[in-house]
Amino acid sequence: MDLSGDLQTKLWTAAEAAEAAGVDPNVVRNWKYRGRLKQARDSGGKPITNLAGQPLFRAVDVIRAEAATRQRARRTYSAPVASYA
Repeated sequence: MDLSGDLQTKLWTAAEAAEAAGVDPNVVRNWKYRGRLKQARDSGGKPITNLAGQPLFRAVDVIRAEAATRQRARRTYSAPVASYA
């Protein structure tokens, strides 16, 4: 995946975004469904799609969603301490 260029304007399909983030394309679709990744919009606020009608995402938004997901996954919870009385 080519990460050169302006990531603010580069647009990716879910498959391209998944390849860049190292996840399955369904993960990208889940990010969108859960509101963690917004579909790119034009200056008029209309969602941007490719010629096949697939939603497009800004590269920078994909990178942010992936980073946030990885940060949430690193959460640790302490195990309850067993008490033997």
